[in-house]
Amino acid sequence: MPNGKRDGRRPKAKNVLGGTLKICSTNPKTGFFRDGCCNTGPEDRGLHMTCAVMTDEFLQYSKEQGNDLSTPFPEYNFPGLKEGDRWCLCAMRWVEAYQAGKAPMIILQATHEYMLRMVPLEVLQKYQVSQED
Repeated sequence: MPNGKRDGRRPKAKNVLGGTLKICSTNPKTGFFRDGCCNTGPEDRGLHMTCAVMTDEFLQYSKEQGNDLSTPFPEYNFPGLKEGDRWCLCAMRWVEAYQAGKAPMIILQATHEYMLRMVPLEVLQKYQVSQED
């Protein structure tokens, strides 16, 4: 089980490189727990653990798949995403986009280690962008 809570505290998560999981984005605030990190736990059924850098191409692809990430939903405190925004993407959405040739770049230092159960590190490294970009 990826980083479940124990005694009310979440253990420190690791990234796909084996280091401490870094912040993905605080503007917009992302993560299943809305703490800026792509941390996950048993309640996160979508496994929001891939720190992806949004592109117009990916946002359009996601919308076509039924997951509109670009339209704001103020009632859910969701601003809508645009190109360049970082977002903790569901693992399977990234895999689907990868298989369709539409995968966005990712920040490995901010992508949860559990992603390695779905995609080999060698594949993820091909989509790597540095945290500073």
